[in-house]
Amino acid sequence: MRFILVITSLVLLTGCLDKNAKPFEVKNLAKSDIDMVADVNIREWRQLTRELTIKLYKRNPKELKKVSGMTINTRLDQLFPAERLPNGFAELGYSDGVDAVPLAFSDEYQGDRVFALMAGITGMLNAAYDGKQEVFILDDLDQQKLYNAARNLESIAWHLNNRKDSEGQLYILSNGISSDGISNYSYERILGKLIGIQDLMADIISDKTSRTINRVVQGAASMTFLPI
Repeated sequence: MRFILVITSLVLLTGCLDKNAKPFEVKNLAKSDIDMVADVNIREWRQLTRELTIKLYKRNPKELKKVSGMTINTRLDQLFPAERLPNGFAELGYSDGVDAVPLAFSDEYQGDRVFALMAGITGMLNAAYDGKQEVFILDDLDQQKLYNAARNLESIAWHLNNRKDSEGQLYILSNGISSDGISNYSYERILGKLIGIQDLMADIISDKTSRTINRVVQGAASMTFLPI
């Protein structure tokens, strides 16, 4: 009975204090401040990777055309399902996460490179948060996974800007200067934000749990990614 009264009081107080405030949700009673920060970061990485996916397809329309009838919205539905499939994507040889990234930069792979790249990035970040879209008090995020994801994103950014095929052409077009001399580094900015989010969250979790992060030095050009 007391629990019900507390909840009722909080609901009433929330409504009285600010008519424009976000309505009180009972589930937030099971969240710490750090859990709420994690929720914001999860929403942010999902929004940023959606934005990156759209931008890469607009910059590389030939990749989308490699699968008959494929659309950007269909790809977004595949990359951001309610629950990630555990066995990867058949189209990518049942790979996902960091295992899918090398396909995007391989001469042997002739499929949709943008999809391989974004399946790699989104799968990796999904795994870094243990597949969660919300975090609660009893959930235990791993600071090392978050740190490793940030370092892997740094490597992916390098490959995106530098990795070329046997004909000397970039596998996937992103940053660059247009024919009229206008610079476009919006892709790099998105990846920079993603890296910053994971590093911040890794440090927060490390401080909360007093667990040390193993700060691995990884060569940017390496196609061997840190485990998540």
